[in-house]
Amino acid sequence: MNKQNNNLLILILTIGVFGILTTEMGVIGILPTIAEQFDISVSRAGLLVSLFALVVAISGPIMPLLFSGINRRTVMLLVLGIFIVGNFVSMFASNFTVLLIARVIPAFFHPIYCSLALTVAATSVSTEEAPKAVSKVIMGVSAGMILGVPITNFIANQTSIQMSILFFAIVNSIAFVATLIFVPSLPVKERLSYGAQISVLKKPIVWLAIATVIFLNSGTSSINTFITEYLESITNISGNILTFALFLLGVASLIGALLGGRLLSKNAVKTAISFPIVLGIVHLLSFITGKSIGPMMITILLWGILFAISNSVSQYWITSAAPDAPDFANGLFLSCGNIGVTIGTGVGGLIIAGMGTQYIVLGGLLFLLLGLASIILSRYMFTARTEHFAS
Repeated sequence: MNKQNNNLLILILTIGVFGILTTEMGVIGILPTIAEQFDISVSRAGLLVSLFALVVAISGPIMPLLFSGINRRTVMLLVLGIFIVGNFVSMFASNFTVLLIARVIPAFFHPIYCSLALTVAATSVSTEEAPKAVSKVIMGVSAGMILGVPITNFIANQTSIQMSILFFAIVNSIAFVATLIFVPSLPVKERLSYGAQISVLKKPIVWLAIATVIFLNSGTSSINTFITEYLESITNISGNILTFALFLLGVASLIGALLGGRLLSKNAVKTAISFPIVLGIVHLLSFITGKSIGPMMITILLWGILFAISNSVSQYWITSAAPDAPDFANGLFLSCGNIGVTIGTGVGGLIIAGMGTQYIVLGGLLFLLLGLASIILSRYMFTARTEHFAS
């Protein structure tokens, strides 16, 4: 595949991932409106997010494994098609139960597309260039997770809930048509048995990588999930300034996704070790900048960049621990990431209830310290193992 076709392939994968992640996370921006429309509590409407994430966490390692031997283009079209149908059913849902089912079914297939996109991006270029290629797809992940919320909220406020859900369907449809027209057949050349892929779990270094991904995602989610609450209650901003701040966070995440790939290509280990330290410093910085709008915008910019780098570091760390089973490893990355979101959100909520919103960064710091410890330990194990075989 020439460079031009390769760039087109990665662009299509990025759009596809953006559509799927926006479908998952974008609904956060319209939860109060959904609760009002279906006459339910906001906490019950939150099932649209929490149940989706739980399904992704459960199916993350399993579904990519089951589909790992099928032509990758066929699988991508299947998943995108399921998401398109799910979005259209959601648009016309007559009650909350139908809406919930229309979201949960696609959630089972979410890890298949995302893990394939990451694997295809990595294998479409040289080993040295793989982190850069993967970072472009992760840019779609970051954009879907962070930019999807204000975009969905804006569309719903200007038009209706149905139009905001139609936005999900349109993005998924663009990816489907582009895949159908421009992506060539992608047969699996060397099919690994299920047993061979699962056997990577016998390696302690893989379990350390799993812990790292959970800790890093918990460290970012404990703040990211409550960013709107933080800006409203601590920085005292609302309306257009709040919307601008959220968009700034999203744009910064796109920069971070590309920067993460470049840093990992230059020195992956140094980038991984430095990341939790740098993010920890920025967390502490929020205690100084949190109550001033101007300085807080700088902190938001840094948060957005570092949150996205976290995705790149997590994906690289777990796939490098299990290079023989890339699809399964990427499934683990998605699953552990969602577990991290669940844990981080839970701890962040407890801190807000017990200490106040300003102190959510303390939960982030705790998880970042645990993440740093697991990164250093896995690096030590890898070095010791290499020296053992060399001798």
